[in-house]
Amino acid sequence: MEVFVGIMIPFVGTALGSACVLFMKGGMKPNIQRALAGFAAGVMVAASIWSLIVPAMEQSEHLGKFSFVPAAVGLWLGILFLLLLDHVIPHLHIGSTEAEGPKSNLKKTTTMVLAVALHNLPEGMAVGVVFAGVASGDVTMTVMGAMALSIGIAIQNFPEGAIISLPLRAEGMSKKRACLYGVLSGIIEPVGALITIGLTGIIVPALPYLLSFAAGAMLYVVVEELIPQAVEGEHSHTGTLMFTVGFSIMMILDVALG
Repeated sequence: MEVFVGIMIPFVGTALGSACVLFMKGGMKPNIQRALAGFAAGVMVAASIWSLIVPAMEQSEHLGKFSFVPAAVGLWLGILFLLLLDHVIPHLHIGSTEAEGPKSNLKKTTTMVLAVALHNLPEGMAVGVVFAGVASGDVTMTVMGAMALSIGIAIQNFPEGAIISLPLRAEGMSKKRACLYGVLSGIIEPVGALITIGLTGIIVPALPYLLSFAAGAMLYVVVEELIPQAVEGEHSHTGTLMFTVGFSIMMILDVALG
């Protein structure tokens, strides 16, 4: 039951954020979007370090001087995996005019949703692999620590849900449909979590690699998408300050509850 609740918490955050479009009038101001992107980036970087990379190294202490190997290898595999998906899935990032990936006849709104789904995948994997670690009996991982990660990602998913639903509304989509698309973009998170849990259950020794794999995938999204959104437009310190806020909150959650 704890695992089910844990992997659904981030999805609920996305759904609630997407529902903002039902109550808000007009689009999202650039400064607010920069703030939300910076906050999300801060949460994801902190989660990658405290909840994923550090535990991966702790579980590899028996390797002595080479305890960094699983973390380094997994990190690169996660980054390369997201890079591959970036090239094979047509998607349109918020604020961009041209879709990335292979050419397709998909609607602009569909490619926007695919971009967010691509973004959400590593978050789902991160939650899944942490809960898998708890289920495997690993002493370096606790239920509270896993819940802290879920809650942290849910907090940053709330503004992300709004970031996808409000632009869809601006594209002419009805409020209810924009909300629905935003919610659907978050379904990839529990799906990614379940797949990761399944993989870890089959190969428990791969846990350090999967932890750092999820970290690499999340960091790819931060550098590729969130940081550019946080600093685009006229010069502002908003994105930087909100990055620090997000990082601090996730760090506090992980250390206090872990």
